[in-house]
Amino acid sequence: MNINFSKWTGLGNDFVLLEPGQKVEYGAGFEKLVVKLCDRRFGIGADGVVIVTPVDNSGVDFEMRIFNADGSEAAMCGNATRCVAKFIRSRGLAKSPETTSFNLHTKSGIVKPKLLDDGRVCVDMGKPRNFLGTIKLTADCYDFTAETVSMGNPHAVIFVDDVEKIQLENWGRILECDKQFPDRCNIEFAQLVAPAHIRMRVWERGCGVTMACGTGSCATLVAAQRAGHVGAEADIILDGGVLHVKHEEDGPVLMTGPAEEVFRGEIGL
Repeated sequence: MNINFSKWTGLGNDFVLLEPGQKVEYGAGFEKLVVKLCDRRFGIGADGVVIVTPVDNSGVDFEMRIFNADGSEAAMCGNATRCVAKFIRSRGLAKSPETTSFNLHTKSGIVKPKLLDDGRVCVDMGKPRNFLGTIKLTADCYDFTAETVSMGNPHAVIFVDDVEKIQLENWGRILECDKQFPDRCNIEFAQLVAPAHIRMRVWERGCGVTMACGTGSCATLVAAQRAGHVGAEADIILDGGVLHVKHEEDGPVLMTGPAEEVFRGEIGL
């Protein structure tokens, strides 16, 4: 069995996208396949696998299903959404070659990426949703205060004085599985470095440390707004680069950033 794929990255958050026409049978076997494809030593190497399927339905253009490196299915992923928008255009999957925006159906609802003239992609991520509010967390005897935000998937944002000094791999692994998160949680550590500039590092649920997280960047801006740290928009500085996030009162969160195809290939299984 051979699979045709392409490798994509959104600021270092990387994904395997199966090329059009690949047949997929979901289930335990597919979860094992995802783990193999994402393995960075014995597979292609990625933070996740994404399946894009055209949908003949009013108001929806494509279905996007996202699977984490551990085989679990994610409800949403902002960086993957930007990659998918460029994938759709580059493969000629849209109904019209002039189409620049798409309605993508995900497990968390509809997201709307738009291709910009400068090569970046702006994604309407929808409105932030209620989660657990402000909570207390503990890892290795360190106590944290976290602002929780749902962007279709759960996030806990912790503001610190120096994000470079945090024990991300250790604390992230512990906090992801805190008893307050029965479905686990994405963990962000953030630092205010300048007006409208936030440095953030992330431990992603089902993946571990990643270089960027789109939904996490959106959650970080919303958490900073709730704490009175920023206004309507900010640059979120990630290990892999910068995302610009905007959120006006009672409106959707808009995330803008790059997405690039790395290579295409065929893998035999």
